Amino acid sequence: MKNLKQIVFVLLIAFITITFSKKIFAHCEIPCGIYEDSLRIELIKEHIFTIDKSMKMINELSQEEVPNYNQLIRWINNKEDHAKKIQDIVSQYFLHQRVKIVEPENKESYKKYISHLSLLHELLFYSMKAKQTTDLSYIQKLNASILDFEEEYFHTHEH
Repeated sequence: MKNLKQIVFVLLIAFITITFSKKIFAHCEIPCGIYEDSLRIELIKEHIFTIDKSMKMINELSQEEVPNYNQLIRWINNKEDHAKKIQDIVSQYFLHQRVKIVEPENKESYKKYISHLSLLHELLFYSMKAKQTTDLSYIQKLNASILDFEEEYFHTHEH
């Protein structure tokens, strides 16, 4: 009887944990090595493309004589969601896990390290600006930053 109570208790705890816990993301910060750097770059590019489409739709819907506010809000939320996804990939994947700290004494590696940090910071900054506005110049800046980062990163890392 005691064994049955323990099993029921464990199952109840497991059920409560699964039901009421926050959404669990597939990637934790352990060095599992199963994620592909080039795929993260492509995901960022896809998010930029989606933000671009969202901005254009927001601008188009805003100019209608009677704007469809429901659709307008959906496009705004979509734009902000994809900007946040860029920020998450840049922070959680590249800054937390892939770009390693380099000591300034190692001049060549340190120069590349600073370049990576600068380009990732640009992506974070322009993603934030994309949340705040529908200025399409930020799409150009995001695209330029991701292409520059891709070029710099893969010249110092294996694919």
